[in-house]
Amino acid sequence: MYPEPQAPRLLSVAEWAALPEDQAGELIDGRLVEEEMSDCVHELVVAWLIQTLRDWLIPRGGFVFGSEVKYALKPRRGRKSDVSVFLSRSRKPPARGPVGIPPDIMIETVSPAPRDGRRDRVEKMEEYAAFGVRWYWLLDPQLRTLEIYGLAQDGRYVHRLGATGGLLQAVPGCEGLTLDLDALFREIDQLEAADQQETSRRQGSAESEG
Repeated sequence: MYPEPQAPRLLSVAEWAALPEDQAGELIDGRLVEEEMSDCVHELVVAWLIQTLRDWLIPRGGFVFGSEVKYALKPRRGRKSDVSVFLSRSRKPPARGPVGIPPDIMIETVSPAPRDGRRDRVEKMEEYAAFGVRWYWLLDPQLRTLEIYGLAQDGRYVHRLGATGGLLQAVPGCEGLTLDLDALFREIDQLEAADQQETSRRQGSAESEG
């Protein structure tokens, strides 16, 4: 008689935070789940956001972080946003370990996969609101859109801004910040055009060899 398989042991946020780098993933109800698959467009957007926000934040004493910071939303639930922002030096995260303090802004770059889109637009939106994150940004490089949601008194997000380009000089919650979405989207266009040219070149070479 074979022994019954045992259910995997549930992880705490502290155990999740202590996992080695090669064990990537987010923590959902104590279980490690796969993160979204990144690509060069995704990373271009993240790099642009970090650079733009950092230039604006440093004189103001704020902090911006990339995608490897682990946020402890609940005892057995942890997330890693693409970008997170603390607007004031008076509210800063611990230098090491999981972060249990909600940042002022969390940003997700929406991936084209339906599962990843649902995670960003539904699951994380609910979780970040419950965590107390004041502002939630969704930047969709495929649709070329930026959406900004603000946390209302009832604990839910309210849509505060939607943009498909332009030079944004009135960013909710970020006085003095300018976002040149046209410049960002041009970079994405250049990257995708170069990719298409390379694909066409390879197809042409394959046809000539055939």
